[in-house]
Amino acid sequence: MAYFPALKRRVAGYPRLMETKYPAFCCPQRAHSPTATSQKFLFHLLACVLAALASAAHAAPPVAPPVVAPTVTRNTPTAGKIVGCLIEPDRVADIGSQVIGVVERIHVERGDAVKQGQKLIALRADIERANVAVAATRSHVDAEVLAAKASLVLADQKVRRAEALVAQKFISSQSLEQAVGEAEVARQKLQQVSSQQKIWGQERAVAEAQLGLRNVHSPFSGVVVERFVNPGERVEQSPMLRLAVINPLRVELLVPTALYGRLTKGDPVSVMPELPGAEPMTATVQHVDRVLDAASNSFRVRLSLPNPDNKLPAGLRCRADVPGADVTPAAPAARPAIPPAPTVTRPKLAPAAYRPDGAPTYRRTL
Repeated sequence: MAYFPALKRRVAGYPRLMETKYPAFCCPQRAHSPTATSQKFLFHLLACVLAALASAAHAAPPVAPPVVAPTVTRNTPTAGKIVGCLIEPDRVADIGSQVIGVVERIHVERGDAVKQGQKLIALRADIERANVAVAATRSHVDAEVLAAKASLVLADQKVRRAEALVAQKFISSQSLEQAVGEAEVARQKLQQVSSQQKIWGQERAVAEAQLGLRNVHSPFSGVVVERFVNPGERVEQSPMLRLAVINPLRVELLVPTALYGRLTKGDPVSVMPELPGAEPMTATVQHVDRVLDAASNSFRVRLSLPNPDNKLPAGLRCRADVPGADVTPAAPAARPAIPPAPTVTRPKLAPAAYRPDGAPTYRRTL
């Protein structure tokens, strides 16, 4: 025991156990025997295990239960009052041509303001112009009409003279019937020529319409957003220009479902564009969706924003002051508290009690 002072303190309560189980340590005379060597190795192993368990028990701090912070509900008066929005053109259209052709001239550029019916692009139309000239000349030819009228007048005169001669019994009634027939033929001839002249006038209108297809006009008043072609390019079905209506402007809102029913068509809404120097403007509700979006828990509202003289550009972000939107947001749900880890109590060995036959007995205590 003198060689192991630390071990002596640990096994102070087991003197007879040491003498019985580990005689090599208690009796140095038997320390060099094979049995003593094996006992020494086992004792070292036991000492290392006990030392590791003791170190772990003293080093591990007690596990404290987690503290759940109380949920604080902030009552913000303006929460939900300002709704984000986007200012868009009221209408956007890609302008193309009904016919295939080659661009001859472009009358507008990007950013120009155009009026409804204004000519935008002209395609090459040499053949169409020639057809219009031929149809116009043909529609103005009235020689056949004049000749038919003269024939009708002459036929009517022959009928009148034949009637007079028949009354005086100078000619037979057959001659009168022939004169009446010639007058009717002259009348039908005049009607045929007049109808032909109307057809030529309609052919002229068709030629002018075909010529008009070679010119692209603006379907509404707005601004040119983009130009896709240049003079000399051949166009088929692709768009040539993009026009947008920015007076009035369209404002799209995504409003929470909690406010459904508070906005109706015609209600005024204050809109603040995110543009330096811009002032709040008043828009009017034009449309409220009747189908809600379950994913975002919201619905869309469309506003109409007047934009005289196209002062405000489209494509801006904005903030809309929705009436009745000052609601208190719901408090977030508190997370459940994590239960504390269970405390592990290691068993301890009580001092040995000796039976009458001298063998030690151990008792576990918790």
